[in-house]
Amino acid sequence: MKYFMPGMLTAFLSITCAGQEAGRILQEEQITPKIDSLVRQYQDLDIFSGVVLVAEKGVPVYHKAFGLANRRTGKMNTLHTKFDIGSMNKSMTKVVVLQLAREGKLHLGDHLGDHLDGFTAEAADHVTIEHLLEHRSGFGDYHDPNFFELPKSEKNIAALLKRIRKMPLLFEPGTDQQYSNTGYVLLGAIIEKVTGRSFYQNVRERIVEPLGMKETYLVDKYAVPDRATGYFKTAKGELEDNEGFLEVPNPDGGFQSTASDMLVFYRAFHYGDRLWGDDTRQLDELYPFYKQTATTGGAVAHAGGFEGANTVHYEVLRDQISIIVFANMDEPVAEQLGLGILTIIRGKEPSKPVLPAVQNVYKACEEKGLAYVKDHFEPLTVNFHPTDPKDIILNAVGYTYLRDGEVEKAIGVFTLNTEWFPDVANVWDSLGEALLAKGDREAALASYKKALAIDPGYPSALEAVKKLER
Repeated sequence: MKYFMPGMLTAFLSITCAGQEAGRILQEEQITPKIDSLVRQYQDLDIFSGVVLVAEKGVPVYHKAFGLANRRTGKMNTLHTKFDIGSMNKSMTKVVVLQLAREGKLHLGDHLGDHLDGFTAEAADHVTIEHLLEHRSGFGDYHDPNFFELPKSEKNIAALLKRIRKMPLLFEPGTDQQYSNTGYVLLGAIIEKVTGRSFYQNVRERIVEPLGMKETYLVDKYAVPDRATGYFKTAKGELEDNEGFLEVPNPDGGFQSTASDMLVFYRAFHYGDRLWGDDTRQLDELYPFYKQTATTGGAVAHAGGFEGANTVHYEVLRDQISIIVFANMDEPVAEQLGLGILTIIRGKEPSKPVLPAVQNVYKACEEKGLAYVKDHFEPLTVNFHPTDPKDIILNAVGYTYLRDGEVEKAIGVFTLNTEWFPDVANVWDSLGEALLAKGDREAALASYKKALAIDPGYPSALEAVKKLER
């Protein structure tokens, strides 16, 4: 039963919009009032606090902090506040892997079993390092509904390896692509194995120290000074913090940094030879795309996010224009605000922000009914991460009703979810839970069995069926 999307989702996006005239210089006096106005619109909805940085060739032309780093203490965000960068970690993990490949300490065609033991033959003999880098390994996500309840000792690389070894592959390696936090944890473990040093030592010695990133922290987030607390809103608009989430940074996400430090990193990632030369960059499967995009004026992006944290970096490679937005609010606010700023830079009018999809749908259910939601779902869910499956929107609304004891409303929402997303095991599992709460054991069992027909290993459905068939 997943009513949220865990993990740090978007590692890479391509922005296909027309470029400006080559050589055009950003004019601070022109873009500043427009960016200020756009940020205020997000703040008026109480969906953004954080830092915005716009730079040309590494020189900031707009750099401001907004809102509170901690709503309990009233501490404000500053330009030196550290934010959880989420999946931006993956960019650093990739750099270390490709550096090691260039050094001959590993090869992208190496199989998982060449470096790590304890995996099934299917994974050990067929998953390659290249598959892990490209999200083509077949491994899914190691997060499950109970992950955030685990003690910190169960969230480090070594402990995660024990979990991952038990995970089945979702598809034959190399035949499909699915975003995988798990794959990057495995890359971190491989880095440790081939170097004899911790993943964190590698990142520090190969990236953070050479680039002078003095405001980037690779340790337990509670040890980070001047750190922003993350906030997200429930379907009912109630504010919660994410202090219990992702305490342990890993190769797939969770470092703490500033927009200024990440500007330094991504400039080194894309330009020059401070991190690597083009001979190493060419090992990245995205290198041809980067080269092609640099001729068009389009933008590429790296982002990260989970509940209460969202970061994004957009880079117009041709003009060396960087847009970085760090938010200690729920995704995809940083990505959407960043796109709005990119639109402003291109001389166009950005879209106005709206409430997050889950809040919008819940509000519509309460005020206008489920039939209205059914007829207006797309416009209601504009503010939603484009790579996330939309079944989690109705699932979140349904669980809100279920927790409030409004079982019939929950059943109605979950039933609509099964109609729209009949091939998703989770929606049937959720409906089964609501039907069981109603006392309809027969219908609940049927729903759980439909979940298992889609995913025979779905844990909560397996457990429920076992109990119901006793």
